[in-house]
Amino acid sequence: MKNYTITVNGTAYDVTVEENGAAAPVAAAPKAAPKAAPAAAPKAAAPAASGAAGSIKIEAGAAGKIFKIEKNVGDTVKKGDTVIILEAMKMEIPQVAPADGTVASINCAAGDPVEAGTLIATLK
Repeated sequence: MKNYTITVNGTAYDVTVEENGAAAPVAAAPKAAPKAAPAAAPKAAAPAASGAAGSIKIEAGAAGKIFKIEKNVGDTVKKGDTVIILEAMKMEIPQVAPADGTVASINCAAGDPVEAGTLIATLK
């Protein structure tokens, strides 16, 4: 048997592998303390002043890459308007305004990779 440590999305797992394949599969369990992911480079500041983030959040609906930013800080949007387009699995997925408001911040740039649930914009 061989022991390996595998890191998936920043969580480290200890895995034991039987070399001859005769044993039943062993479930992987997360380690007590996951290894720290490398620090990401800071994003370019949005044109809005610091502290201008709004209270209405727009989060990425899936893991993917920011394809296009449709609205700018200060633009007025209606509920359902596309703010950012996310590309995931070769599909373009519009990330829409959940309510009427004004774009307070854009927290990403075109080409940025994002995980599901990542804050990508705010409205006020």
